Amino acid sequence: MRSLIAKYAGKLHRDRSVAQGRVGIAAQDDVMISEGAPDLSRLAADVLSRLSCLGVVAASPSLPFAEFLLRRANADAETIVPLDTETRTFLHDIPIVRREELAGDPAGAIAALLSNRKGVIAEGVGIIASGTVTLEQAYIHYSSVFHAAFVKYLLDALQAGFVLPGEAEAFRGFRERFLRPLTVEGLSFRAGPLDDPEEVLAEIRAVGRYTVERGLVDSFFGNISYRVGETIFISQTAASLDELAGCIDPVPMDNRSTTGITASSELLAHRRIYEATGARAILHGHPKFAVAMSMLCEEKDCPVKDCWKDCPNVRMLGDTPVVAGEIGAGGLAVRVPPVIGGPGKAIVYGHGVFAIGRDGFEEAFRSMVDVENRCREEYFRRLDARAGRQSKSE
Repeated sequence: MRSLIAKYAGKLHRDRSVAQGRVGIAAQDDVMISEGAPDLSRLAADVLSRLSCLGVVAASPSLPFAEFLLRRANADAETIVPLDTETRTFLHDIPIVRREELAGDPAGAIAALLSNRKGVIAEGVGIIASGTVTLEQAYIHYSSVFHAAFVKYLLDALQAGFVLPGEAEAFRGFRERFLRPLTVEGLSFRAGPLDDPEEVLAEIRAVGRYTVERGLVDSFFGNISYRVGETIFISQTAASLDELAGCIDPVPMDNRSTTGITASSELLAHRRIYEATGARAILHGHPKFAVAMSMLCEEKDCPVKDCWKDCPNVRMLGDTPVVAGEIGAGGLAVRVPPVIGGPGKAIVYGHGVFAIGRDGFEEAFRSMVDVENRCREEYFRRLDARAGRQSKSE
């Protein structure tokens, strides 16, 4: 169990979702084990002792976005509702616990909320998440809350500006020091088309790892596939893209085999994209700026309420189409295939990016990097324009 604690603490640091050295993890084995920052590991262990689950992660996020969302919320608010479709589907909402509610028995207050939710934002503490049957679940739930807070804060800041003391300065630090240039420099791709299954598996594993390392997806989100003849080699559902050894399924295009049972929940979308485009490679990730920008629609008096799944329109972000579509095997399989063939890329509202490669993964990877970079640029262009308008009005 100690090796698993070290593994997920390391992944949280590599994901850059926790402040350096500010994570505590507790896990129940034959005895309870806790490791990490003393204050956070004690809190994680105390919370875990009050829950019927296997693991708890407690950490100070690397960015203050979750804290800012809590402090910007109405005084009577008890939760924060994610805006992106992935975390809203799996988390529903994120309970918040304020500083005064933590007085006396912080672990008790947090455990009470975690009894029916997967993660909590605690003021002045950070994000605490639990895993019912595996420590990996606690890591996943922490990362999900971090992702949800990141995307929601980007949108809130763009729409309402900076309203808290120190908020503008913290965001400037994020922009100037936290964000890294996003490139394909230093990455190596096999030239396609690939026909040897062993080569295909090796390339899928490598590109999955690249996608996580470049921050285009959190480890456990996203999916990836490659078509060889009438077989789709696709990552399994809930597989970590940086740990795909043994987690790639060969699925017949006509779905006549039961191997599709463990394949990605978006297998149908991959199959329909292959049928519509003749591509050989598909990469799907959740780059955060693309997710945020896809939810900005300027249409007025629109009768559609559930834009993320029901909007019939195709919008454009630069040269990239944006479509609605329920995640999993739902609307994605209907709406993405007709629009992705020409540009080789598409954004699903509030969800993420699909990109294709005609022969290999390099084209798909470069497309996803390009989409995220363009969305970053457009986000900051709009943010700077908003700040300019605000300064003129003051």
